[in-house]
Amino acid sequence: MKILVTGGSGYLGTHVRRFFSADDFSRRSNLDILSNRDVESVADYDVVIHLAAYLDKHPDGADLSFRTNAEGTRNVLRHMRPNSVFIYASTKDVYGSTAADYMGAVPETCSTSFVGQSAFEWSKLLGERYVEYYGLQRTIRTCIFRLSSVYARPTSGNENGFVTHYVESVKHGLPIRLPASGDPVRDILYVDDFSRACQAFIDSPRVTGLYNLGGGPSNATSLLDMIRIVARLIDLQPVIEEDAKIPLPEPLKYVSDIKKIREELEWRPQTDIEEGLRLLL
Repeated sequence: MKILVTGGSGYLGTHVRRFFSADDFSRRSNLDILSNRDVESVADYDVVIHLAAYLDKHPDGADLSFRTNAEGTRNVLRHMRPNSVFIYASTKDVYGSTAADYMGAVPETCSTSFVGQSAFEWSKLLGERYVEYYGLQRTIRTCIFRLSSVYARPTSGNENGFVTHYVESVKHGLPIRLPASGDPVRDILYVDDFSRACQAFIDSPRVTGLYNLGGGPSNATSLLDMIRIVARLIDLQPVIEEDAKIPLPEPLKYVSDIKKIREELEWRPQTDIEEGLRLLL
């Protein structure tokens, strides 16, 4: 089975590509998802795991967000051959602040109506619509994962994700600036568990799927607790500075409801919080 990872040289893509022994489609390999000539090559693959994206929530990044995340996704899909598999990395942020309406874990039925999301979130949501359309129109098996906080070891030339940033800060004794008025909670997922979720869909008989994908309630942690775990693992006191000017994320607490993927794909996280953080260290 031939597998391609778009964004395969990125922070997560590097690890996903190694997990599957897949080929890389990225600008580092001189390939661009906005180039019709470049994307013609996706027809040679049985599976495409689409991680390539432009992440910028500032208004100035709107044009490139829509071009890369929506039109780039469409460009890849329309070159895929029938009966191949397309896995799309979307984001929990498509729910916006509406996710705060849930006291417990957030299900896939949470509204994605506009409540102030940035162009980044809307470009990813448009990408989801393209996945649904071209999946049916071209008879492609498609899966959409709305990812929570997936984390991995640092990779060369890439900006670290949320979890890795704080782990590296503790490890190197760097001051950690935190909001003074709250302690964000997220469910975190080790990158190999994300890859195993991709494998579960590939191996399943399902034609389509849309799933929230994160560590779920059993792998939910506050930011402060996560920092304390890392500090304990390396026996180092973290340097924490509270700053009232740092805005709180919205929602303050987000935990993925992963019942649907557990039931339909028989997948569940294999790496708990402490083991995952130890792997980063």
